[in-house]
Amino acid sequence: MTHVHVVGLGMGPQHLTAEGAAALAGSDYVVAVRKDEHDELLEVRRRVATDHGLDLVEVVDAERDRADPGDYPGAVAAWHAARADAWARVLGARGGTATYLVWGDPSLYDSTLRVLDRAAERTPLTWDVVPGISAPQVLAARHRVVLHEVGQPVHLTTARRLAKDVAAGQRNLVVMLGSGASLERLAALPDWSIWWGANLGALGERLVAGRVGDVLGSVHAAREAARAEAGWVMDCFLLRAPA
Repeated sequence: MTHVHVVGLGMGPQHLTAEGAAALAGSDYVVAVRKDEHDELLEVRRRVATDHGLDLVEVVDAERDRADPGDYPGAVAAWHAARADAWARVLGARGGTATYLVWGDPSLYDSTLRVLDRAAERTPLTWDVVPGISAPQVLAARHRVVLHEVGQPVHLTTARRLAKDVAAGQRNLVVMLGSGASLERLAALPDWSIWWGANLGALGERLVAGRVGDVLGSVHAAREAARAEAGWVMDCFLLRAPA
């Protein structure tokens, strides 16, 4: 029987909690997915593993249609199934106790727990979860704001769904999984306010805030600067309609 610790890494090693460090101390190795030849986020995981005296076991990621497939849920399900096959082979062969280091918190826009559910259908597994600091938490802290107005909700969504959610009447949104192209959708909301951040708490951190129509160009430039400095970019933002 293999046991897995799923550890939230926050935005990098500096956010690793004492509970996460204890999970690593009780592990035999770290498992991480390699997405491409120059996977900077994999190298960060490798440094964390090395700092804790652990080997990092790479699993080449399954192919995924990252364009705009007509059946998005189906494409993701197929990707998860292929990942589960690969993970089950590695975990079943090595046994012991493994750790997966998840960016941010495992509960928020991450597939690790879903894939482990499927991997457990293929090989005997148990697992536990150590929470981590999420990007929305760091975003709010950096901009010194509360994510919602008094007594009001905040809607958590992805850049892919932004236009639909705004059309459905959402007025206060935290948007994750952005891209340079997805920022173009903000041009239709010039009077909204934005609090944006990239690589929060990590190398290349950039912050921009203001009226969308005034700062959208600065957001694009800051995003590219973050990528140039760190070799990768992850961004999220709080978007709020005018009063």
